[in-house]
Amino acid sequence: MTIARILARKGRDVDTVHQRHSLRDAVDKLAAKHIGALVVVDEAGALVGIISERDAVRAIATRGCDALDDEVSAYMTRDVVTAAEGEDVIAAVQRMSQGRFRHLPVIADGRLAGIISTGDAVKYRLEQMEQEQSALREYIAG
Repeated sequence: MTIARILARKGRDVDTVHQRHSLRDAVDKLAAKHIGALVVVDEAGALVGIISERDAVRAIATRGCDALDDEVSAYMTRDVVTAAEGEDVIAAVQRMSQGRFRHLPVIADGRLAGIISTGDAVKYRLEQMEQEQSALREYIAG
């Protein structure tokens, strides 16, 4: 089971925010879209970081509401762990668990090709397990 299969189902759209936008812009977008993270991009649209709800909460806890006027680049994670489309989902989830992050941008040919979350991976795996159970029941009954 590869990351490409998850992206084929959920889609490849990735919500982004520009590194120079304010943290308030990022928080507003997170809330409006009901998502937990945004990929941070530069002028060329290249991935330069990721900002999560957790990052925003830490910023506000440290600087108070003034943090909302700061640029996203002040609080984003710069060393973003990414995955390839052909990567095994279980291996990707293990890296996410070890790194204690929930969102993994997917890169193909040097460009952003999608993003998966731990929730996406769990959902896909549960569907796969249900199919396996159904096939076993049919085999036993047949």
